Amino acid sequence: MNELLKNLTEVVGVSGEEKEVRLLIRDLIKEYVDEWHVDAMGNLIALKKGTGAHDFRVMVDAHMDEVGLMVTEIDSNGTLQFEGVGGFDDRALLGKVVQVGPKKLTGVIGARPIHLLKANQRNSVVKMEDMRIDIGAKDKDAAGSKVKLGDRAAFVTEYEELGPTAVGKAFDNRAGCAALVELLRAEPYPFDLVAAFTVQEEVGLRGAEVAAYSIKPDVALVLECTPAFDMPNKDDVSPNVALGKGPSIYVMDRGTIQDPRLVSFITKTAVSHNIPYQIRRPGGGGTNTAAIQKQLGGIPAATMAVPGRYAHTPAMMINLNDYANVVKLAEAVLRQLTPAVIKRN
Repeated sequence: MNELLKNLTEVVGVSGEEKEVRLLIRDLIKEYVDEWHVDAMGNLIALKKGTGAHDFRVMVDAHMDEVGLMVTEIDSNGTLQFEGVGGFDDRALLGKVVQVGPKKLTGVIGARPIHLLKANQRNSVVKMEDMRIDIGAKDKDAAGSKVKLGDRAAFVTEYEELGPTAVGKAFDNRAGCAALVELLRAEPYPFDLVAAFTVQEEVGLRGAEVAAYSIKPDVALVLECTPAFDMPNKDDVSPNVALGKGPSIYVMDRGTIQDPRLVSFITKTAVSHNIPYQIRRPGGGGTNTAAIQKQLGGIPAATMAVPGRYAHTPAMMINLNDYANVVKLAEAVLRQLTPAVIKRN
């Protein structure tokens, strides 16, 4: 059992309420870093001093937040209206168990039961605005004594390992956080490494923007969990990335073109260390790289990720070998990274 992944995925950290995750990570890393602090946004920033072999500063980012829900209104019958915090497919919500607010009240996401639907309603997707969270309260006053508007709701999913794979909530991006914790536990690197466990990625890359501006790195590496689309389908469509085929290396997404020098260096490092890897198909989605690379006078940045099925749902699945290889590849990249890699001709 990977206790690090289990502990990180089971804590709650919906965007804007990452404290529980931050405190856990702080306790996991504080004996392995030279300094740490929490900034005004809630980012956890930790410095691991290097050997001094290279005089430059490397930022490694992993966002702490997870997608979830926010209570927006309490109905007269005691059920809770809500909106998504981060992107959702409404089809993934009905019947799911959630924990609401700081007291972690148990609730169930519900809607009108199928028995009471008209024929033409049975084939349509129930929209989020027609769903409610039921906490078992008898009326609005009873619910209001336990929950307030703005409370977050997070999914309840226990971490479980199924042979080479693991199932849990919030691998996006606790897998990246776990990888960064492992990197901090290793021996010092040839340069100062600044770890940024950032907030509010799922609602606009906000924490990373602030962190990069304050850290002022010479180069940045972003650790993520990227959606895998590798299930059987009617059409002969190549998967974006697949479980079990190694770390996913970004080239381009909706928000950024990854630094080609870093992409080349990462892939060459993977080959030289016999680490399997796959190129994420250029296209949609995005990571904190988009916020980091545009700070100051521009910061060379690139993303590597653990592929994960069923992103932005109550349960994701990753391959544990992919996760281990992300850690292995990221460490190898950091051990061999020099200023020459990012030098412009």
